[in-house]
Amino acid sequence: MLQACLNGNRKRGFHPAIACTPAELATDARAAIEAGAEELHVHPRGHDGEQSLEPHDVGNALLAIRESVPGVPVGISTLWDITPGGRARQAPIREWRVLPDYVSINLIEEDAPEIMALMIRRGIGIEAGLWSVADALRFVALPSAERCLRILVEINEQDIEAGLHVARDILAVIRNAGLDLPILLHGADRTMWPIHEEALKRGLDRRIGLEDGVTLPDGKLAADNAELLRMAVSLAGQA
Repeated sequence: MLQACLNGNRKRGFHPAIACTPAELATDARAAIEAGAEELHVHPRGHDGEQSLEPHDVGNALLAIRESVPGVPVGISTLWDITPGGRARQAPIREWRVLPDYVSINLIEEDAPEIMALMIRRGIGIEAGLWSVADALRFVALPSAERCLRILVEINEQDIEAGLHVARDILAVIRNAGLDLPILLHGADRTMWPIHEEALKRGLDRRIGLEDGVTLPDGKLAADNAELLRMAVSLAGQA
């Protein structure tokens, strides 16, 4: 599976094609799917352009995307730092009326099990985000681990060899725990394409998009998410 991560917490200064408004997300989503993406991961924004978990912002983004690409699974972030931040962000999450197909929950965050329980009660899929071996060990010990949609192995290290080492150690924890869940492996910025190649080698799910980086494998600036995704599709065909 190839997932498109359209915007993340990136600002327009990072890349002019970053989608912020519901209309921009809808247009970008359609281009991403036409380029080869199968699922979408987005960070809804408020009127100020900042990430938002408020029900109206989440609903507006999801409705616009679903009108543009009906039937395509759409996930959003529950990142600890999104206003109002910390455990307080659980309040707007509880008020969602338009629901995403899944959410990403980072196991490094102290209330991750609480957010997971909330999503299970609401019938929303969970991508369990693992940044480290410590995250992986915490995750596999949770009774709710097997109820997740997939495991999201996220490599934040910028040294390529260090990032590959962390990825292999996290995957070993998952394997040793005997969890039979899909695994999506991705890097960011300097490690985006090397980790993408590792995911291809291992037959794992992948993601690409401006949230994770702006350059093509040759170092050139990508025009937009669609160009990044077309490259990912091409690399998969070569593999």
